Amino acid sequence: MTPAEARDHRAAFNAARLAMAVLDGDGRVVTANQALGALLGADPARLAAEPAAELLDLSHDARTWAAYRDVLGGHLERMRCTRRLKNPDGRPLWAEVTVAPLPEDGPGSPRSRALLSVADISDRRDLQTRLHHLRLHDPVTRLPNRALFFERLAAALDAAGQDRGGSGRIGICYLDLDGFKAVNDTLGHRIGDRLLHAVGQRLAHCADRAGCGRRGAHLVARLGGDEFAVLVEESTGTEQLSELADAVLHALLQPFDLAGQRLSLSASIGVVERAAAGTTATALMQAADTTLYWAKADGKARWTLFDPERNAHRVNRQALASTLRPAIERGEFTLEYQPLVSLDGGALQGVEALVRWRHPQFGTLGPNRFIGLAEEGGAIVQLGRWVLRTACRQARLWQLQRPESPIFVSVNVAVRQVWDSDLVADVAAILAETGLPPHLLQLELTESAVMGSAGRPLQALRALSDMGVSIAIDDFGTGYSNLAYLSRLPASVLKLDGAFVRGFRDKTHANPADETIVEALVGLAHRLGLTVTAECVENADQADHLRRLGCDTGQGWYYARPLHPERVSSLLDG
Repeated sequence: MTPAEARDHRAAFNAARLAMAVLDGDGRVVTANQALGALLGADPARLAAEPAAELLDLSHDARTWAAYRDVLGGHLERMRCTRRLKNPDGRPLWAEVTVAPLPEDGPGSPRSRALLSVADISDRRDLQTRLHHLRLHDPVTRLPNRALFFERLAAALDAAGQDRGGSGRIGICYLDLDGFKAVNDTLGHRIGDRLLHAVGQRLAHCADRAGCGRRGAHLVARLGGDEFAVLVEESTGTEQLSELADAVLHALLQPFDLAGQRLSLSASIGVVERAAAGTTATALMQAADTTLYWAKADGKARWTLFDPERNAHRVNRQALASTLRPAIERGEFTLEYQPLVSLDGGALQGVEALVRWRHPQFGTLGPNRFIGLAEEGGAIVQLGRWVLRTACRQARLWQLQRPESPIFVSVNVAVRQVWDSDLVADVAAILAETGLPPHLLQLELTESAVMGSAGRPLQALRALSDMGVSIAIDDFGTGYSNLAYLSRLPASVLKLDGAFVRGFRDKTHANPADETIVEALVGLAHRLGLTVTAECVENADQADHLRRLGCDTGQGWYYARPLHPERVSSLLDG
């Protein structure tokens, strides 16, 4: 390089806006430019012979220090790191420091010189910080968002798992605003957003008070929509979470004044508190979500504590619901039959078909465990057809067994079977398929299902009655009891609810009110041409009492528990 070229290089080096210095093989400054002097608040000439590692804190961590030494020793092409420095005026400064061998020396020379450059990246760092904050905070409430909440939750569980001397417990209050959608729909999203912001402030205030004045001790986050959560790390027990939930409910019940609108609000809160060991963020939030649902279902404007037993029941219920349809196809259901006996003489008149689920995990289940699930999920139509076909086929066998005095079979029908399928067509097809005469089939519908029926249900009942099928109103006396409507129903049988029968425990303990009601219902039914069946008959006194009141048929453990088909056949043979 000529002297002129060297002068040009030095001039460019000193005039450069990028702070730079040439270092010797020991990392000391050989020469520094004006930009580096300005950055460090020192005369560039005074930086000569100064260790660059001390000027820029390059020995702060072992990894950076090792890379720096490797570059100086010629074993590494380049190293780059970020350092937090101070401006000459004391303000913080973020700098990106790069060290690389000078080209003329190149790597491999044991005493090679290196070029140090320092770029002020404070603006870029501030932008990254702001973007990071925006990514982790909700723009409406300025609270942490779902991403930050789960980040903190995972960190809290990890810290608890390392046994750092805390309580080792964790808690969550998961809340949903009751009726918030109505605010958006009626007042608009602008007012809705202002309400969300106000709710967030009240939640943060409650959390700060619960944290003994330590701001941010409990993380309050908006998870989305009108859902919020409060994370309590190192919780002291359910009492602490309960007190926090109470405080939140009380705070949110105070009216909100927004843009001339005075709004009242409530919230439903699911509370979960447990040992952090052995749990996960997913399990915690599933429990919180379930408990929030309970609070909603229990009437809203309340908090509910997670109950493992209640949750186990819910899980079992979901397991049953999800396997119900496949269970029908696998043939896991069976029927038992409970006799219906004449109260005047004791002759067997018919049987009621009662479905059972032989579940491979939970054992034999009664209809109260799964019929509601079948109605909710729509599987009741498929299950109902199976019950009807199986019962009719069995009744036809009994008819052939005793043709001179056949018994009828009574089958329960859910109102959804009427709405979601063509019940009349199903019954006609099954009777034709099995060969059972229509008068040997009785269909039972609950009082609440038939009282007030109109349109399709009533038309279906009339069509079935015209076909010759008997219609029975089950559990009569505890529902709507619209007596005037009885005359319009094509029913032939009333089945009195067992609550009345239980009132006749024996001759000396009969409930006079029950006796009066039963006598009146029996008289009314007979005048309308209906027969009366009493359910839940458990002893001879009850049977005698009901017979004297005019009941026609009895059903209950006094006569027989539900029986397998073979046992009913034995009764017929006997």
